[in-house]
Amino acid sequence: MQFLARIGTSDGRVLEEIHHANDERSLRTELERRGVHIFEIKPRGLTFNSATGGRFRGQKVKPTEFLVFNQEMAALLKAGLPLLQALDLMLRRMPEGSFRRVLEDIRDKVRTGRDLSDAFAEHADIFPRLYPSILKAGERSGELEQVIRRFIRYQQLVMEARKKVVSAMVYPAVLIVTSLLMIAVMVIYVIPKFQVIFENSDVPLPWITQALISTGSFFQNYWLPVLVSVATVSFLFVRWKRSDIGQRTLDHQRVKVPIIGPVLHRFALSEFSRSLATLLSGGMPLVPALEIAVAAVGNLHIREKLQPTIQSVREGASFHGALENTGIVTDMVIDMVQVGEATGALDEMLGSVSDFLDEQVEVRMQRMLSLIEPVMLIFMGVVIAAILIALYLPLFSALSNTRG
Repeated sequence: MQFLARIGTSDGRVLEEIHHANDERSLRTELERRGVHIFEIKPRGLTFNSATGGRFRGQKVKPTEFLVFNQEMAALLKAGLPLLQALDLMLRRMPEGSFRRVLEDIRDKVRTGRDLSDAFAEHADIFPRLYPSILKAGERSGELEQVIRRFIRYQQLVMEARKKVVSAMVYPAVLIVTSLLMIAVMVIYVIPKFQVIFENSDVPLPWITQALISTGSFFQNYWLPVLVSVATVSFLFVRWKRSDIGQRTLDHQRVKVPIIGPVLHRFALSEFSRSLATLLSGGMPLVPALEIAVAAVGNLHIREKLQPTIQSVREGASFHGALENTGIVTDMVIDMVQVGEATGALDEMLGSVSDFLDEQVEVRMQRMLSLIEPVMLIFMGVVIAAILIALYLPLFSALSNTRG
């Protein structure tokens, strides 16, 4: 489970952190071992909305909608408007919806004296994981507008990378669906037509033809149980996939898949590097920035591999050494991080690392596409050829017997 913890450090800072733990008691024990003061621990996903007067499960804000919100916020702050006035102005023109209701709640909390970062942290299930921490860094440094603009750049780069991955996967998905539909039409509608012809002839049927006819008859007679079974299995799979065990298992297997696994691996590391670079550029110390950046990684397997780096750096180890111990980061990336640590420009070097990984993702996606198209065409050709052979082979035998 994920928990949102509000803690106080020995140097007087109050932090909002996201942690993964089996239950609240084990997380409280872990935080007490760190020597921090615990103000509050609550599960992520439940937030209080004063506009509706009750608790509700948040629905994530759309990336494009949140991007526009941040662009408007940065423009209003640059124009010199106070924060509360800027929130009021944006709310006047915002259409009704869940985002508006949450933003009204945030505005009300800011009006009572709460920090903007704390108000957003109470809705951590709705917004990107590192956004409240970005705001906290801007509030401490007095550069809220510049920090928001850095987050805008970060969000634009992440959205662009995800669009490239999704766009690259559309064409293979269309090919696969088309192939399955063609096979289904042949099995359900075309084969039964030939079955009538075969039943009226005395020609012995080859095994491939018998198997094809049996398959077509099965789907014709039991299409409803098959449909119900597929729907049930799909429903159970989705439920299992959303569980922690299911997501962890699937994420682990995804990075092992040939060709596409390395793409997902590099994409997760790019996501981690860019998040960490954005947090460090806002003035956040390395250890809390690492905690947030690791939690922001979407792939649970990669996230668990990166988790030990937090404790290693907290105990005084170098960041590049902690990354090397994970065994999931390439030597080139480790060397770049080491140079960034040595020169004091770790945030800039991490930005370069994420750019480098994004380029590798794009190149590998293009290679994957160039392989998928001929493979799918060969697969479709082999399947259709096998079906045609199974259908016409008895006809050729019958024709030969007639001539004989």
